[in-house]
Amino acid sequence: MNEELSYAEMLEIPVETVTVTHREKRKRSQESDSELRDQVVERVNDRMQETEDPLYAESTPIEREEKPESKKSKRAKRLLFAEFAAICVICAAIFLTNIFLPQSAINTFVRNLFYGQGEAAAADTRTYQDFTLSPIVNEFEEVELAVSETGVLSFTADCAVYAPCEGTLVSVNGDGASGFTVELKHSDSFSTIISGLNDVYYAVGERVKSNVPLAHTDGERTVRVMFYSDGSLLNNYTVAENTLAWA
Repeated sequence: MNEELSYAEMLEIPVETVTVTHREKRKRSQESDSELRDQVVERVNDRMQETEDPLYAESTPIEREEKPESKKSKRAKRLLFAEFAAICVICAAIFLTNIFLPQSAINTFVRNLFYGQGEAAAADTRTYQDFTLSPIVNEFEEVELAVSETGVLSFTADCAVYAPCEGTLVSVNGDGASGFTVELKHSDSFSTIISGLNDVYYAVGERVKSNVPLAHTDGERTVRVMFYSDGSLLNNYTVAENTLAWA
């Protein structure tokens, strides 16, 4: 406004006669644009209503017919459900019997199925006569061995005790105070039991060699050695200078 008054003064026009008018160009421009846009929208809408072009028809959702489930599909679903239920029951039975009945038939079957196939295929059918007996005590030890009529070998000495032949230690019972009793399995039918030991150098499940000491006795108690074939005590062997041999 000051600029317009200064311009009037330069032209020597009385200030009282000057009327300053402000034009809101931007506002009018916005209003005209809005009016023009509304007119265009109305014209387009009018044309859309008058036309019958299917391209401008309102879209409607497509209804799809649901096919009824076939009997075959229902039967397959029932079969799958029954199989799943049966598997759950079997797993629960194995879990419970494994806790409360570890030696049950089903647990034995499962163990043989997953772990025992190789053992069953490699069954050791050797008899006691297929083994050569080794000395129970070192040949340099002065130990007197005695054999009863029933076949029990016994001695009392402070010495190392050896396995009569190679095998697997399957059990260790007792303690050092009362004496340990061990069982060696040489084959499926042949085994040895030794009692009266003070110390045992092997753990259950380990393979025992005949030339490595199995245990030790301090000579305070009698050591007894018994050979079994299919659960029967054997007495058909001889002892000569601490050497064992089948009769």
